[in-house]
Amino acid sequence: MSNENNFDMIFKIILIGDSSVGKTNILSRYLNNTFDEEIKPTVGVEFNSKSFKIEDNIVKAQIWDTAGQERYRSITSSYYKGAKGCLLVYDISKKKSFENIDKWISQFKETADNNIYVLLIGNKCDLENEREVTKEQGEEKAKFYNMAFIETSALNGTNVEKAFELLINEVYKKNCHLFKKKVSLSLSDNAVSIEKENKEEEEKKEKKENKCCF
Repeated sequence: MSNENNFDMIFKIILIGDSSVGKTNILSRYLNNTFDEEIKPTVGVEFNSKSFKIEDNIVKAQIWDTAGQERYRSITSSYYKGAKGCLLVYDISKKKSFENIDKWISQFKETADNNIYVLLIGNKCDLENEREVTKEQGEEKAKFYNMAFIETSALNGTNVEKAFELLINEVYKKNCHLFKKKVSLSLSDNAVSIEKENKEEEEKKEKKENKCCF
């Protein structure tokens, strides 16, 4: 969307997972269709945003790319609060990053909202010859935690856009009722305000008419 300030709903999305699993390049591929082989590890958190049109609403996603290093964990975990969606990423060519999924889930559950929608991503599926985690293992892990699952490649773009679209649409579905409720309340408030204004105008008119009669 051309105007980033024009939106009906706004959601916070977080990317979490071990360092070097490709979180930043997944985001770069999605937002700018770029990939940087020399990219440096994220320090703390980095922020981006993108707007979408879903049904008749403009939805803005605030996307927070968090550092995977242990030394930044206390800083990045503070950004989990209020997030409505999470991309939990591991590297299919690094079994340790997959094994650490349990730790990441345990950590964000301490801070994140209970209704957060989580999508488990097995990144770097282009490295088939170096695969240490099978697709079936990823699917089983996602099923165990009741999460959706997809494999992606930030390098060639495989399923990157699909992953974000799935996440955004599911977050919208889980939260659009809150927006509709706010709209309903807003319309109700406006109706009361208009009714009040009309009543005041009528009273002023009556006073003016009565004054003319004396």
